[in-house]
Amino acid sequence: MASLSLRLSAFFLLLLSGQLRQSLSYGVGINYGQIANNLPSPTRVLSLLQSVSITKVKLYDADPNVLRAFSNSNVEFIIGIRNEYLPNMTDPNKAIAWLKEHVQPHLPQTKITCITVGNEILNDSNTALMTVLLPAMQTVHEALVALGLDDQVNVTTAHSLTILGNSFPPSSGSFRQDYAGYLLPILNFHAQTKTPFLINAYPYFAYKANPSQVPLEYVLFEPNQGMTDPNTNLNYDNMLYAQIDAVYSAIKAMGHTDVDVRISETGWPSKGDEDEVGATPQNAGIYNGNLMKRIAKKEGTPMKPSEPIDIYVFALFNENLKPGPGSERNYGLFYPDGTPVYNIGQQQEGYLPQFTISSASLMKVTSGLIFLSITSLAFLI
Repeated sequence: MASLSLRLSAFFLLLLSGQLRQSLSYGVGINYGQIANNLPSPTRVLSLLQSVSITKVKLYDADPNVLRAFSNSNVEFIIGIRNEYLPNMTDPNKAIAWLKEHVQPHLPQTKITCITVGNEILNDSNTALMTVLLPAMQTVHEALVALGLDDQVNVTTAHSLTILGNSFPPSSGSFRQDYAGYLLPILNFHAQTKTPFLINAYPYFAYKANPSQVPLEYVLFEPNQGMTDPNTNLNYDNMLYAQIDAVYSAIKAMGHTDVDVRISETGWPSKGDEDEVGATPQNAGIYNGNLMKRIAKKEGTPMKPSEPIDIYVFALFNENLKPGPGSERNYGLFYPDGTPVYNIGQQQEGYLPQFTISSASLMKVTSGLIFLSITSLAFLI
């Protein structure tokens, strides 16, 4: 084997160490986007995820290459039906055909537990799709029932936080009035099927839009005085929890206390355009590192303290073909070659320095007392 010389930052070691591995095992998932032309094979991705104990993955489609590669891996999948396919999913025959092609062949060896029908459909540019969103969700669910898969696989959709008309204070959270007619029947569907309401929540967007008014410490989970909801006297020391509780309040205002909220995307970019303030490796490491610590504590929000937050981090890799501002291509925890983009900011006992992997079969990392066989790093070879 040719010598391998890859300099990895402390982040990779920290991923392999106790605290972060523990936080991952407590329920954090990862978004595995593939809008790139330089990503590793799904088999190599599986090796990486197994090395860092990630067992929950969210896809934006139903890529059969990924689902086959993860067969018998014990990784739990959310798969997606892309927005452009939603009109077809209102046809029961087409919905059943989609499930027979994209889901049935992979069960039970690949653990598919959820299907997202579209992503961020409720926005000002998707008027035509808004009217078919709920019918598509209902038809896919009915198709799962017909195939006897509804006990294994549930149906939901992911929303942008822009569906909120008001988010402050959290107890006064409400949905936009022009979306209420769509959201109430969707909430009824979730209550009937006992499925979660998914939100893509990015405190970074609030900071980028108004950095002079939004304290950086508040959005990064760093020590700060926080804000107190005047209606409940609950204190919030970070924006993400306030956003989650604002969604709970909006749902309650529509008559539901029986629908769980889960975060289908959250993250922080490590790089952006000149006008994208705050998009740095340091801030990204602090945000995701502190988020992992919260998850490791099985922490809930102030409004739901006994219900641990359920979060999928965005994203696994930087995706070099994503459109939009520079930040869109720089949300990844890893570069496509498997090296970490930044230090996640969690340290164990002492400092874990950078190191170089050679072709030696065994490596000793003295400042963490971590022993690794080079064969366990096949992803990188």
